[in-house]
Amino acid sequence: MNEYKVGIDLGGTNIVAGVVDKDYNIIAKAECKTAIPRPESEVCDSMATVAKQAIKKAKLKMEDIAQIGIGVPGAVNPETRIVETSPNLFFHNWEVSNMMEERLNKYVKIENDANAAAWGEFLAGSAKGCRNAVAITLGTGVGGGIIIDGKLYSGSNFAGAELGHMVIVKDGKECGCGRKGCWEAYASATALINMTKDAIKNENAEFSYMLKAVDGDLNNVNGKTPFDAMFAGDSTGKAVVEQYVSYLATGIVNVINIFQPDVLCIGGGVSKQGENLLAPVRAIVEKERITKDNNKQTIICTATLGNDAGIIGAAML
Repeated sequence: MNEYKVGIDLGGTNIVAGVVDKDYNIIAKAECKTAIPRPESEVCDSMATVAKQAIKKAKLKMEDIAQIGIGVPGAVNPETRIVETSPNLFFHNWEVSNMMEERLNKYVKIENDANAAAWGEFLAGSAKGCRNAVAITLGTGVGGGIIIDGKLYSGSNFAGAELGHMVIVKDGKECGCGRKGCWEAYASATALINMTKDAIKNENAEFSYMLKAVDGDLNNVNGKTPFDAMFAGDSTGKAVVEQYVSYLATGIVNVINIFQPDVLCIGGGVSKQGENLLAPVRAIVEKERITKDNNKQTIICTATLGNDAGIIGAAML
């Protein structure tokens, strides 16, 4: 029996493939730009290429690979193995499994990318050993993956766990999904960057610490910008971080109240702030959760596998 599998993490910016062994170790990786928009066939060509490159780097051959799994953003049906819709990639009813099997001559499984990341954390990361867990990814949007009784939960139509699209502010900011006030519009990395830019615009340019920190170009603002400013003693950066934390914590309280997971782990670029982000989030959650008087509480932590979670989870679907 082949001990190696390949996981592919298909993102809006990058495609990353990794060879994973039976102990959930990634022994080789390869990547390329997604370069969207372009045709489905070209994206499949790129995924096949990086998969082959990773296998070659691992000093293996295709016959050494048991199966291939792909994490794809959007509504993914693992039974029909069709991506029903992927707004970030602009694809609908994409028969990605069949197209990849033609290119690689291997069985290919697919899953929503956030679900794949949650599965990776459940198998080998911060949720290892738990029966119930939630993984949240703070990136371009807010992704969610839910494990209930040791199984991925995706709902009757395979589009469940879209945690980023619960409304936390009625009639609030418009979200890419078409609703207003979604958690994603307030707690994603994109939202944090937009909040930072707005704060800088409202400052006196002559005295703006953050504007100077990005060399006067708002295009240089990223998720670290307000945190770095806060650590330097800048009051505007501190205000942005506090506002962002309040929005993030609001959604986390909702998730904990509904699912009561053993562990809620947070991944994505913003999570690299570690305890600087999590400590104030926990303080709010402790005050607002419905189970504040219970002995057992949800552990809130960073996702330990980082960007590798999606690769490991996809490989082990």
